[in-house]
Amino acid sequence: MLVIQIPDFGLNRHDTSSVSAYAADVKRAESLGWDAAFLPDSQLRRRDTYVLLAAAANCTGSIKIGPLLANPVTRHPTVTASSISTIGELAPGRTLLTLGIGDTAVRLAGLSPATVEQLKRSVITIRTLLSGSSVDVGAVKPAILPFASEVPVWIAAGGPRTLRMAGSFADGVFIRVGTDIRNIKLSVDKIRQGAASCGRDPSSVRLGAVFHTVFVDDSEEALLMGKSMAAGYFEYSPMLMENLGMEWAGASPSQIKEKYGVWPDFHHSEDLVASGTAVNFLSDEHALAFSLLGDAKMIISQIVGLIKEASELSIDFDYIVLHPIPNPRYPDLGSESYMERVPVEIIDDVKKALSKF
Repeated sequence: MLVIQIPDFGLNRHDTSSVSAYAADVKRAESLGWDAAFLPDSQLRRRDTYVLLAAAANCTGSIKIGPLLANPVTRHPTVTASSISTIGELAPGRTLLTLGIGDTAVRLAGLSPATVEQLKRSVITIRTLLSGSSVDVGAVKPAILPFASEVPVWIAAGGPRTLRMAGSFADGVFIRVGTDIRNIKLSVDKIRQGAASCGRDPSSVRLGAVFHTVFVDDSEEALLMGKSMAAGYFEYSPMLMENLGMEWAGASPSQIKEKYGVWPDFHHSEDLVASGTAVNFLSDEHALAFSLLGDAKMIISQIVGLIKEASELSIDFDYIVLHPIPNPRYPDLGSESYMERVPVEIIDDVKKALSKF
């Protein structure tokens, strides 16, 4: 008999217009039934990550919180360890740190993303400090964190080398490779290969997934937005489409962006219908392979089917992040808001369906 682990469902977009607004928004998410509230660490786009998290920690009691994701470029690993350990004091047992090579936060500062080796070293340093042990950082004496909190350190990964490294050194791994089970399985296989290569139990590495979620009732608009998501994946990770035997039959993403004024990319375009129209040579299957899309009934079916397929392959998710597409405009209030609609119309029914297996 198939027994399915029901994941925690998280949201990674909240009102960051002020510290108090963020705290109130996370508190609202908790009251609505969201299990986790994650926050991108992007210093030129949002207020300080750890100030925001501290405010949220102080007014909530159960929702899990943490950066998704931080990076080792804009903050030194010892700084990140100190910051997340402090949040861990405020929200014990419900704080999570996720690291990645860095994208927007790094590029907007005129810097380069971390290498896989740099990310590995930072994870080792932070995990060691959070355990209360000392670590050699090249100073006169080894570094130690006098107020260490037990906070799990995850990695957000997509490429094969990063996935294998994450399986070797991280407590858990978030993947963002679309919604096709074949790409998910390939990613998890890499994670587990990394774990096995260094003597870890592959099943001990926890798993999470970030799914672009086009919760739009108009099916034509939803498909166009989904095609924009597929184009975004192809722009940065073309191998994901190649893995599925799907073709890109148009001009290069950079040429299409220039011709149609898509900015800054297909994932973050201000007009996702227009950017999707620019890549309308992609099929509906392309869109469905890289996002959850449609009305509540369609998205419920996609999530339940995907989690069931994954469970049959011995892949269980601790977290699923439903990344809202398009990005809500804040404050996102009322019964028609993404934050309020998703728990009532989608998450509750998904959990009920999964509990029946």
